[in-house]
Amino acid sequence: MFKTLREAFKIKEVRKKIFLTLLLLLIYRIGCWLPTPGIKLGTYQDAVSSGGDFLSIISAVSGSALSNGAVLALGVVPYINSSIIIQLLSVAIPSLERLSKQGGEEGRKKMSLYTRICALILAIIQSIGIVVGFGVDSLDSTVFFGSPFATGAVVVAILVAGSMFTVWLGEKITALGIGNGLSLLIFVGLLSSAGMAIFNAITSISSSNLESLWTLLIFLALLVVIFMFIVWIDSAERRIPVQYAKQIKGRKMYGGQNTNIPIKINASGVMPIIFATALISFPQLVMSIFWYSTEEGSAYMWYAEHLGAGTWPYVIILAVLILLFSYFYSQISFNPEDVSRQIQQNGGFIPGYRAGKPTADYLKKVSNRLTLWGAIFLAVIALVPSFIFSLVGSSGSLINAFSATGLLIVVSVALELDKQLEAQLLMRNYKGFLK
Repeated sequence: MFKTLREAFKIKEVRKKIFLTLLLLLIYRIGCWLPTPGIKLGTYQDAVSSGGDFLSIISAVSGSALSNGAVLALGVVPYINSSIIIQLLSVAIPSLERLSKQGGEEGRKKMSLYTRICALILAIIQSIGIVVGFGVDSLDSTVFFGSPFATGAVVVAILVAGSMFTVWLGEKITALGIGNGLSLLIFVGLLSSAGMAIFNAITSISSSNLESLWTLLIFLALLVVIFMFIVWIDSAERRIPVQYAKQIKGRKMYGGQNTNIPIKINASGVMPIIFATALISFPQLVMSIFWYSTEEGSAYMWYAEHLGAGTWPYVIILAVLILLFSYFYSQISFNPEDVSRQIQQNGGFIPGYRAGKPTADYLKKVSNRLTLWGAIFLAVIALVPSFIFSLVGSSGSLINAFSATGLLIVVSVALELDKQLEAQLLMRNYKGFLK
């Protein structure tokens, strides 16, 4: 990847895109530290830290913007949730399904519009939930006319505007810069949280307590091994050979070539973990905002003790949900019947299988097997690293900063960014060759 970056900086157009991307990312990071007017930072941070692991993970994804009470505190979380909801509805609602499969610019614009509207609604709901859930004590009513209602309304408006501005920044990076803008915003937020967690761990090491130094070194070594494992699985794929028969049309001969259909083991990426984690943590999130109570016997404490993160029911339910969502997302992203039909229409066949239904059944069997191993991989990544990190004595801030979702997103975005840069370089080489 460093070689690709070095070559990219030699080309003026690509260099401009890289600098523009870095500038927009810098604007985003500044917004993650600008305090929201009307928030008592100390009281607000205490409320976020007591909101459970779910709020801590969201804060890590946003680069500590949520815990800082920043203007961009919500980040891209409403847009991500909106994208998930629209994808699920496109399966359940026939009109949305037709629109999502409709080709052309018009279909994409409509789906993007629906996603933005849903993101705006979710941002309003989440902002109101933060203001109401954290209470009047977290608001500085002296800023806006001495009225808690006016102060809360302004805070909600600022958080909603910040969330939509973040989405706009991501779209501008996609259009004018390098890579997927929203993914890069999440990527930068995770790297920022991880860097701060490691920096705090280093500063907490004292000469009289060298045990914490060895704990940090073991943590970093395990982290490198886990990164290598994720990259290895992310690049793994099953290649289905396809042969195309020779066809003579007029005076020209077509086909007669051998190719393959690559099916990745982890084709669904991080989406099953996001779906499963959001579903199992949503009740605790709602209770932490509206019915938070540390009293014994309260609904929040019962849920945290029996179904909260780290409990055995949580582990089992999360693994089952990851398995179910992996198969669900596989059905959306890969349709064996469509692939079989396209192969048959182009005069191709898979050796040993007749065209049509036998080919579709074979592709379905291969896809299901790979999805199973991909789901097992995601379940292992979602559960095992946190367990191992806790065994070596790592702090909670390090575990939250290097969550399973964060690790997968960082690896996926880094690999995708490298591919985007290589594509830009290849396109410039083709242009030079044609000239």
